[in-house]
Amino acid sequence: MRDWTRKAVLASRSLRLAAHLQKASAAVLMYHSVLPDPAMHSDLLGGISHSEVTFRGQMELLARDYQPLSLNILMGCLQRGEALPKRSVAITFDDGYRDNVEFAMPILNRLGISATFYLIVDCVENRALPWPSRLRFAFRNSKAKGWCDHTGKDRELDTRGKREEAFNASCEFCCRLTGNKQHDFVLRVEEALGIDTPQSSLMMTYGQAKELIHRGHSVGSHTMSHPNMAFVEEDEGLGEFTESKQLLTARLNTVIRHFAYPAPALSPNWNEQTVTLCRKAGYESAVTTNNGLVHSGDNPLHLKRIRPTKTVEGLRWNLEKAFAGRIA
Repeated sequence: MRDWTRKAVLASRSLRLAAHLQKASAAVLMYHSVLPDPAMHSDLLGGISHSEVTFRGQMELLARDYQPLSLNILMGCLQRGEALPKRSVAITFDDGYRDNVEFAMPILNRLGISATFYLIVDCVENRALPWPSRLRFAFRNSKAKGWCDHTGKDRELDTRGKREEAFNASCEFCCRLTGNKQHDFVLRVEEALGIDTPQSSLMMTYGQAKELIHRGHSVGSHTMSHPNMAFVEEDEGLGEFTESKQLLTARLNTVIRHFAYPAPALSPNWNEQTVTLCRKAGYESAVTTNNGLVHSGDNPLHLKRIRPTKTVEGLRWNLEKAFAGRIA
């Protein structure tokens, strides 16, 4: 739909009127990274970063026209069976990038918005990039003409498109691995492509995570090593749930209540087994990458989220549509 048409629909307030007929719900927004210039790290982070200017505009929109609330308050409503506040929005960040503290937190604090930050524990422990970033960097920057994948298939790397296909194939295999198996696979790919592990200070420290908590935000787990939890063995999955929770509890001296399912490749990124393991590990909530709103009565261990757009008006449009019951 053209921008002028969207503006006309929003100005008519027809979506607001339609929203009054819907059951009260909350939107949980899924962010990753906020940077002054996202293009500077595109070979590492791909398209998951928002510009600082856009993020500021989006948070100002939420503070002005919606009802931002913390995930803890949202969970309290769900646990008590209470109706959710109208037009409520919760903010979440996946992975644990340093820029969350340096650029996103000051904006959130100024506007009085509390967010939840899910950390990949191995990455924070070792100040190491998530494995999708390492593989993306390797395939985009290698001078190799070809690569033999895990099935023995020879893949040409002579075009950008073929490199992206090879990268996606590597992710589909790697997302099934955890811990040392995952680490060893990434190292083998980097060696085959003639790429050294990129040095990075993009991940936050535990000191910065403590600062988030001190400033009124919450921290949750995004697993130890960022696999697709629906595609790993049960014992490995339980380890990802419990070890990350235990380490974060010890390092941050706080109760870890919340979990976010990684979605590095393949679908789905959760199933009934992962919900059982999540409950066994003692989490009170878990968010997925499934698109949609949160309603009273939803299972708190597989909550839907909404991906924010890269523009302020795009976010407004998506939220108004969602609250009016027209989410895709």
